[in-house]
Amino acid sequence: MKVLGIETSCDETSVAVVEARPKGFHVVVHVVSSQMAHHSAYGGVVPEVAARMHLEQLQPILDSALGRDGVASVDYIAVTRGPGLITSLMVGVQVAKTLSYMLRKPLVGVNHLEGHVYATWLTEPELFLHAKKFFPALALIVSGGHTEIILMRGHGAYKLIGQTVDDAAGEAFDKVAKILELGYPGGPVISKLARKGNPHAVDFPRPMLTSDHYQMSFSGLKTAVLYYLERKKTVPKKTLPDIAASFQQAVVDVLSAKLERACVEYRPASLMLAGGVSANDALRKELTAIGCRQGVPVFMPALQYTGDNAAMIAAAGYFRRREATRDAWQSLSFDPQLPLAV
Repeated sequence: MKVLGIETSCDETSVAVVEARPKGFHVVVHVVSSQMAHHSAYGGVVPEVAARMHLEQLQPILDSALGRDGVASVDYIAVTRGPGLITSLMVGVQVAKTLSYMLRKPLVGVNHLEGHVYATWLTEPELFLHAKKFFPALALIVSGGHTEIILMRGHGAYKLIGQTVDDAAGEAFDKVAKILELGYPGGPVISKLARKGNPHAVDFPRPMLTSDHYQMSFSGLKTAVLYYLERKKTVPKKTLPDIAASFQQAVVDVLSAKLERACVEYRPASLMLAGGVSANDALRKELTAIGCRQGVPVFMPALQYTGDNAAMIAAAGYFRRREATRDAWQSLSFDPQLPLAV
């Protein structure tokens, strides 16, 4: 069973063909075209620019990725339908609908966050073969636009446990990087800089750390970094690693505390980390430690699948299709605010 995945929710144009084999997924082809260089000058993603570049790039990527056999070699199509930038989503969905109609291929709409969760399945055969053994799972989804703790009872069965009430963790990384004049995107550059710093050098706040709920907040932490710099007036470059490490540690402390508390309450069979910020080595290390303390396995995506990509969309689409989900090309729509769970 081969699935064509299409991802255009933000500023990555991606196409993949993923084959479901008896012992797991095999990524046949995977192409990601990043627009990062085009948006970095603006300090963030410009929706109009992103959509225009998706229009320019998607067809050539499809042609090169699929080769001579084209779409005829796949069994069905999976496309991101939300959440994301409305104009970017529109490009991917319209192309997928056109292919579905012209080639009579079944079409499956996929939630972008669900795709991030299934990124782990791409390189974890044990999950593919014995999924029931690892349900219910607690998934921590951390990206530029979302920070959520989800209880996953089974394929397609989600319950929202907690989420950020303001800035997402990834958004806070981007904004702090801008404050520190480190460039965009902020996550990778802060993570790299933090490796050289002392995570306890600056005592930044941990918003909602000890609250009795699972909501999170990162806006105040970002502001605390700004105020810290304003008080210092001049900040030597040699202190930037300490600031980056201290900020990163504050974020990791909040995320890990909330997840571990949820782990104690809900007693999951496994923990999962998902989203672009799942590439952060400090966060990955802390989740591994939580798994050891709580006695549950921890699954994380391979680094090449942590960012937005079509392979994860194809994987999620496979399970949606297997659970008898199918969307008529006429009725499939995009939703920039599409929730994964309520």
